Amino acid sequence: MKKTIKDVFVLLVYLFVLPPKALAVCPICTVAVAAGLGLSRYLGIDDAVSSIWIGGLILSVSFWSIDWLTKKKINFKYRNPLVFLFWYGLTLIPLQLTGIMGHPFNTVLGIDKILFGTAVGSVFFLLGILADKKVREKRGKQLFAFQKVVFPVAALAIISLVIYFYGGYLY
Repeated sequence: MKKTIKDVFVLLVYLFVLPPKALAVCPICTVAVAAGLGLSRYLGIDDAVSSIWIGGLILSVSFWSIDWLTKKKINFKYRNPLVFLFWYGLTLIPLQLTGIMGHPFNTVLGIDKILFGTAVGSVFFLLGILADKKVREKRGKQLFAFQKVVFPVAALAIISLVIYFYGGYLY
């Protein structure tokens, strides 16, 4: 059955109206990342650091969506890249349009702090997921309870601390 853009739009509306059960990366990990983002914004931490958690959250939700689509046997051409593009666009485009992103004095290495942090957070969240998988592959089991949560969240926490304490040298 060929999917059209209308079908994809209906699917995305369905995802928002009737959220699925916890399926992908892990709901605890997603909640932990969202809590870290909320806490950093509440404490007034720099955008370069708080947006690291935005990148982790977007990546987590993207994997979650792909997993949900797979379980529902919904396949279409370029599905996975489109899911990533959708979630990153849904997050970053409104930030750009409202002027939160794109201020000329809010940059790191000439890149907007939110865009920079989102990219760094996405990479380190992915590295945390891959490290967990590698440990499970080598050992045949997890090292400790909630390892699947701890590795990605710890990766985000570590890079957040690095950027927070040493990020001043990047400006």
